[in-house]
Amino acid sequence: MSDQVNKFLGDSLARTLVKLVVVSLIVGFVMTIFGWAPLDLVYGIRDFIREIWHRGFAALGRIGDYLLLGATVVIPIFIIIRLFNFRR
Repeated sequence: MSDQVNKFLGDSLARTLVKLVVVSLIVGFVMTIFGWAPLDLVYGIRDFIREIWHRGFAALGRIGDYLLLGATVVIPIFIIIRLFNFRR
């Protein structure tokens, strides 16, 4: 089993733990310097997805406006053309 764990981790368990501790310290130090918190990252991703969601539906709303505006011209003309063709 030890060989499978080492193969999964890429190194021995102790060396992997030491590497993770060192990298965690460095990342924690950098995050402290910039004033970042883990929840800031989560909230940033959430706000980004929410903004895309709202802008996407706003774009669909504009398309709906264009559709209604065009339909007020196209549909009456279509009906008039169909009525004239029906008489023939």
